[in-house]
Amino acid sequence: MIPPRPDFDRPVYCLLGLPLDAIDGAGALVRIRSAAATRQRCFATTPNLNFLIASQRDAAFRDAVIASDLSLADGMPLVWMARLLGIPLPERVAGSSLFESLRGDVAHPPLSVYFFGGPQGVATEAGRRLNQEGKGLRCVGCHYPGFGSIEEMSTDAVIAQINASGADFLVVALGARKGQAWIVRNLPRLAVPVVSHLGAVVNFVGGCVSRAPRWMQAIGLEWLWRIKEEPSLWRRYGSDGLAVLPLFFTCILPMAWHRRKQRRKRDALACNIERTNDGKTVVLRLSGVFLAGGLARLRQELKEIADMPTDLRLDLAATEDVDSAFVALVQLLHGYRERRGLPFALSGARGSAARVFRWCGAKFLLAA
Repeated sequence: MIPPRPDFDRPVYCLLGLPLDAIDGAGALVRIRSAAATRQRCFATTPNLNFLIASQRDAAFRDAVIASDLSLADGMPLVWMARLLGIPLPERVAGSSLFESLRGDVAHPPLSVYFFGGPQGVATEAGRRLNQEGKGLRCVGCHYPGFGSIEEMSTDAVIAQINASGADFLVVALGARKGQAWIVRNLPRLAVPVVSHLGAVVNFVGGCVSRAPRWMQAIGLEWLWRIKEEPSLWRRYGSDGLAVLPLFFTCILPMAWHRRKQRRKRDALACNIERTNDGKTVVLRLSGVFLAGGLARLRQELKEIADMPTDLRLDLAATEDVDSAFVALVQLLHGYRERRGLPFALSGARGSAARVFRWCGAKFLLAA
């Protein structure tokens, strides 16, 4: 099955290797409701600091996030770093908060939800509570897959059971890496339009863990409350905090300094795109400066070439500078071509353009 083409019109930016959509909670809810109503796929990912660190060490996990249709910054450290870099994230958009907004919404017809994973018995209790409330979400099924492999959790019978539920929203809770891998493996076979790994949601709704007060969420201290509720988390939080420090000094600060110089280029330099096609290879030669406000032509070109069965190459030899919005679009194109088994190469990046790719955590694209 051919994977759906990425939306190259997304307001997406790259932060340390992960795409992030510049969208607020209200906008995310509109996307989810629209996908459910039209039965159009929306694979929503909610990266936090743990996602970011895991993606540095696990290329498959990073690629699973890149494959998502909506990537929401579910972590204040990501929001703080994005703001330092001028990435216009309006707010933290926590997956748990989105779920709670849907849960309490009585202004729209209820959405049906299916829980896959979580501790044994907790998803059943979460479903019972939702159906007892009778508000914005109703549970139409749940499945506890145990601790088997991804293959064992992906049998035809399991997928058929999920699809037969007719759910609008599939909530997966298997642990971040395993959950993302399970989704990417099975997405082509799933008939549920909205799919997301929201590990903590099942525990919150099932009542075995309580969520932090809103004031703690607002100032970025929810992690302290989570440690109180689940003391074992302190190791993960501590490890992730230490791991991000070198990235802050080697990537975030240099990129922030470089952005100050980019401001002077925003209106001073133009960009140009030349496409050639010899029947075997399509080449986009990009010259000039490609920053967030001037990517309309590039977005259109990517829509036209993304599915071409020939070799595809982006030539950046004459590209003077780029930013995180440009890098994110290249990420989407690379990920899509890779999932389709189509050839793609990026060549010629040098100087400022190459440095931005490295600071954005996308050095792997330079070898594409």
